[in-house]
Amino acid sequence: MRKSWLYLSLFACSAILLATLGRALERQPQADYHARREALAAKAEGGAVLLFASVEKEGPNDLYGFRQDENFFYLSGWSEPGAALLILPAVAAKAELPGRPYTEILFLPSHNLSQEKWTGPKLGPENPRVREITGFDQVKVLDDLRGELARLLSSQRATVYTDVPAPGQDSNSTESVSWLQRTNAFPTYISWLDVRPLIASLRTFKDEREIALVRKATDASMAAHRAALRAIQPGVTELAISALMQYEWGKRGCERPAYAPIVGSGLYSTVLHYSDNSQTMQAGDVVVIDAAGEYSMYASDITRTMPVSGKFTARQREIYDIVLGAQQAAIAAFQSGKSTLRRDGDQSLYKVAYDYINSHGKDLHGEPLGKYFIHGLSHYVGLNVHDAGDYAVPLGPGAVFTIEPGIYIPEEKLGVRIEDILYVSKDGKLINLTADLPHTAEEVERAMAGK
Repeated sequence: MRKSWLYLSLFACSAILLATLGRALERQPQADYHARREALAAKAEGGAVLLFASVEKEGPNDLYGFRQDENFFYLSGWSEPGAALLILPAVAAKAELPGRPYTEILFLPSHNLSQEKWTGPKLGPENPRVREITGFDQVKVLDDLRGELARLLSSQRATVYTDVPAPGQDSNSTESVSWLQRTNAFPTYISWLDVRPLIASLRTFKDEREIALVRKATDASMAAHRAALRAIQPGVTELAISALMQYEWGKRGCERPAYAPIVGSGLYSTVLHYSDNSQTMQAGDVVVIDAAGEYSMYASDITRTMPVSGKFTARQREIYDIVLGAQQAAIAAFQSGKSTLRRDGDQSLYKVAYDYINSHGKDLHGEPLGKYFIHGLSHYVGLNVHDAGDYAVPLGPGAVFTIEPGIYIPEEKLGVRIEDILYVSKDGKLINLTADLPHTAEEVERAMAGK
């Protein structure tokens, strides 16, 4: 009787799971994830790749619910906790050592029916549709991982790439690798190497479907910025604007903010990572809003600067126009296959923006403004708002990144940042995903007036 109850429970959980798949994260076709796994296997040069998914945690850091490890999701599209992924490149037979075909296995944790009453049903390897749902030909229970590793790596010395943590840090592999090694039967000849640089090189350039997801996050975030433009006025709190924006992008399908929203007015417009959002906006100040949502794990990143009263003062407009001019100069200087996100070098977009700021306008003491541009110009955007990628390579088709010059003068309580998110198309053109948002001072003022 008890066994029958267990089977019925598993069947019911599977039925509920399949019924809710339509409400899960938007995933790319299975072939996209498979192609990434094959590309990573080629970079591993014969080494195995072993990755672990994030685990469910309770507490204030899990406010928006479970979020999958970015690299694990990039390679699998799998959004449930506690899984593992093993990739082994094909190896030709040598002398007495047997060859090995290309192999990839997804390991799913055993069912915990008691826990699933609280966290919802999970897919298990026994499900008849598991290969169709996951896109893996081989799906096994996580408890089999240690034995599979020992069998597949045979008796030769082996290299395994995983997310090896930096000294003093933890990663998803920390406890899991320790669990693997806690047995006399587990091989002791494994060299553990960091897989993250290999995956970062793949994530540097996005495919068209990834860009489409970034666009969805961006469209929802632009709607939130338009709502904020209409709501800003003296006496409104920064927190109210933050809450309004999260509502606007949330109702358009974003699961969570892509980062802690920044709504900084007055002096706090000059504080780069201000996220208290605890002030009431005052007439005559500007407010810097750096806020965007995340859609199906993909982030956007947008910043706009507005006058709280609806009209820039002459000084505020002067600084605003310099920042906008620096952004436009960097965009105009872009060359596919040549421009870089580095701060130095002949093809540095940062240098173009910095030189523009430093040669236009002065502070109250007659000094150039370059020293008030205190952050980088750009970063990649994707599965993380500051996405993994190779900053040394020239920007080419598939690169998704920001251009965000800024000037911050605490003495004047005046900070201005304008941040757009752009990508390089197949034909090498630079496409601004946030082109429809107000850019010029006049456009900002008209939008705030509802025109």
